[in-house]
Amino acid sequence: MTVYTAIKTVAKPTGKSIYRIEKDLGFSNGTISKWNKSMPGADSLQAVADYLGTTPQYLLRLAKEDN
Repeated sequence: MTVYTAIKTVAKPTGKSIYRIEKDLGFSNGTISKWNKSMPGADSLQAVADYLGTTPQYLLRLAKEDN
């Protein structure tokens, strides 16, 4: 699983789309989608984790599980 997929998994029960997260956090369109192939910066990952009510560590651990 990638960081992108982990974020999508955590966001799904809240009804938040990746687009909505990007818009609410002031990220460029497609920023989180790029995390499908690269690692996000610590500040960006922290912002997404805070938005979703979780921790960056949880998102990274979830992303690592299926690899």
